Amino acid sequence: MKNIFVIFFCLFSIHVFSQKKTKNIQFAKPTKTDLKVDKTNKKLINQIDSVMAKSYERGLFNGNVLIAKNNKIIYQKSFGFTDETRQTPLNNKSIFNIGSIAKEFNAVAIMILVERRLLDLDDPISKFNLGLPKWSEKVTVRHLINYASGIPRIDPIAPKNDEEAWNILRNNDSLLFEPGTGYKYDNSNVFLQRRIIEKVTGMSFEKFVSKNIIEPLKMTNSVFDPKSGYKNRTSCYDFDNVKCPEMQFISGWLWVDINDLYKWIEAMNSNRLISQESFQTLLNNPYAKDEGGSLGRYFEKEELQRHNGVSYKFESIFLNDFKNNITIILVSNNLNRVWDLGHIIYNLMLGKEYEIPKKSIYQTIRKESLNDVNKAMETYFLLKKNAKNEYSFENPGELNKLGYELLRVGKINESITIFKLAINEFPKDANLFDSLGEAYFTNKQYDLALESYKKAISLGGTNGNAERMIEKIENAKDK
Repeated sequence: MKNIFVIFFCLFSIHVFSQKKTKNIQFAKPTKTDLKVDKTNKKLINQIDSVMAKSYERGLFNGNVLIAKNNKIIYQKSFGFTDETRQTPLNNKSIFNIGSIAKEFNAVAIMILVERRLLDLDDPISKFNLGLPKWSEKVTVRHLINYASGIPRIDPIAPKNDEEAWNILRNNDSLLFEPGTGYKYDNSNVFLQRRIIEKVTGMSFEKFVSKNIIEPLKMTNSVFDPKSGYKNRTSCYDFDNVKCPEMQFISGWLWVDINDLYKWIEAMNSNRLISQESFQTLLNNPYAKDEGGSLGRYFEKEELQRHNGVSYKFESIFLNDFKNNITIILVSNNLNRVWDLGHIIYNLMLGKEYEIPKKSIYQTIRKESLNDVNKAMETYFLLKKNAKNEYSFENPGELNKLGYELLRVGKINESITIFKLAINEFPKDANLFDSLGEAYFTNKQYDLALESYKKAISLGGTNGNAERMIEKIENAKDK
């Protein structure tokens, strides 16, 4: 009995102590500041969701979006499908071809080697014995990472593999310009960066990046050059739900999901892989300040990094605002309004005016234009009369894009019809007159082409293109 009493007493004491301890716990009440922040975030989230949902509904976005503020994800959502069958919905593990954004990985890998003193940015690339012509003696690694090398161009849809790329570079003795005197955003610079990394490290580019970047950052859903059918891989497709051709190109393109891309941006911001000094070296292009470099475009005044990538119908963008600690990422497999949406959300986040994108008049009448341009014109004016506020009638790029699509598929007269509509709608737009001039020139209507190009010049010109075309036409007429 004595033992039972002792046990009972101990249990009772513990119970009482627990109750007292629990009663003494004080839960912090949310402060007015906390409540204000939560309310602000809730409003932002609702606004972002409205923009994205409406954009998807209007056929302007198919992809994934992630927005972070103060190192915390405040909005993340998937809209649409993984491929042209429109059967499998996208999710946050869907992996995308991010185009030029993938060039960041070779640039950062170069800086990792610089920090390890395994190479110097001012090393001539001849030092690495890559079997290149004599021009390699005056081209440096620094030129490569800033696209200021002037090395022979590798076309974006050719070569089909690394061997063909080598043939282009090794069998071309001339430079496009003297290294450091120009800028050419070209994949030949990317190709040689990757080959230098392999030469210095003795391992494949993919293996080096995996070991030194992907694994440390736990980018668990990223893969190099995945083939069709790979788990979580998306395919790009167009407005008519036709699948893009599978790209055959140089190796080393990392496909990522949106969470892994965010991990990457976060790692750059916090200097987890390279120092702040190295990061700034990549952000600031000394040869072409207004063009950007390996990490996209850097706007020093706003402390904003912006990088976008396009590959067939894949399109991605991120805006990385250091000053306000905002990150916006959009990845898409259905080339659409990714660029516009990134900037719309950015304005929204900064409390600036923004407008939800309107339905694309280009997308609405393009199919009809390909079959019967006159019917498409009727549809255009009918929509303008009855649904003006729903469609993007105020954007000259919509008709310009349509005109060029018709021109590309050989429907020259139809393209002229659309460009004439465009200049009637936007009579002060120099670029549209330039486009009409090109259509007339393609149709060998040289006098009308000259008239259009001269009008483009009188409206402010098109960066010298109209002048060059006038000279070309006059030379053609002389013959």
